[in-house]
Amino acid sequence: MGSILGTTQEDVRLLDIQIDRGNGAYTVCRPVGELDAFTVSQFRQALADLVSKKRLVIDISSVPFVDSAGLGALIGGIRRARELGGDVAVCCNRPTLTRLLRTTGFDRIVTVTETVEEAAAALEAATSSS
Repeated sequence: MGSILGTTQEDVRLLDIQIDRGNGAYTVCRPVGELDAFTVSQFRQALADLVSKKRLVIDISSVPFVDSAGLGALIGGIRRARELGGDVAVCCNRPTLTRLLRTTGFDRIVTVTETVEEAAAALEAATSSS
């Protein structure tokens, strides 16, 4: 595969967003790739398509890097889901990213767990108590 105007396929930043509606009790949005200024519009659109879900788990375990634009899109998606009566939890098994979420206070506005199963359980508990 050649390059076009000096840009190789490896230079193009891509974000793959996997949606799992497996068990019906919750939907998992799993971005794979960096969440940054180059990919944030794609992520924002995916979240906009999912905000009507009653329970949404955003699994960022396959995200090696998040910049302020990515964090902003994440917060915006959570806010919109809640405005529509949904609940959201975030899971991440990357210590550096989890540390970022705690340092920025992100974990005070949304439940942050290590696994999808823990996030789903937190959503179930929140629904049961309300």
